[in-house]
Amino acid sequence: NGKLEVNPVRHATLAFRWAGKTILIDPVGGKAPLVKFGTPDLILVTDIHGDHLNVETLEALDTKKAKIIMPQAAADKMPEKFTTQIDVLNNGESKERFGITVEAIPMYNLREEAKQFHEKGRGNGYVLTLGNQRVYFSGDTEDIPEMRSLENIDKAFVCMNLPYTMTPESAADGVLAFAPKQVYPYHFRGNPDVSDVSKFKKIVNEKNSDIEVVQLDWYPNEDY
Repeated sequence: NGKLEVNPVRHATLAFRWAGKTILIDPVGGKAPLVKFGTPDLILVTDIHGDHLNVETLEALDTKKAKIIMPQAAADKMPEKFTTQIDVLNNGESKERFGITVEAIPMYNLREEAKQFHEKGRGNGYVLTLGNQRVYFSGDTEDIPEMRSLENIDKAFVCMNLPYTMTPESAADGVLAFAPKQVYPYHFRGNPDVSDVSKFKKIVNEKNSDIEVVQLDWYPNEDY
């Protein structure tokens, strides 16, 4: 059903190409790092924070043929000119666009001291079904039951950074619960701490060597 091409951009931003379609996840940082992937067909936004939603970037891109999927909280921040392009998905809902099924998965904090960052129901993680492949994006979340109960995931993009999301240990525990074929650590830098991705990989592979941990360059300019 077509090869899935994965292109890391920066932090939480990435670009997919699949079956002639270009998919952008949380496009931020301006037009320059994104135009090389071509005109987007599908854009997914996970949350309202600036490292996931940047209206100026969306306005700079050529989005005239794109559908934009986002939670209501993000849609509320979009200019009116985008209204006809936006599909609002709430947690638990799904929609098919361009032969791609998009399911909105909850993403939220569990720790009391972090609940103000991401309350349940505001943002979305996503599961994309692209032909016979299922791809999960965690968004900004902790090791929540909805992540642990995922099934048949081929590629999982999982965040880990404090104080906003989770530790490498917690991320590894969640990944081991749903056992994707491949896991891509992303969204792992922040201030003041940088997550130890090597520790995450070690924990996962010591307990399940069948899970491939794929480490890509999410911070090419070392400026985050």
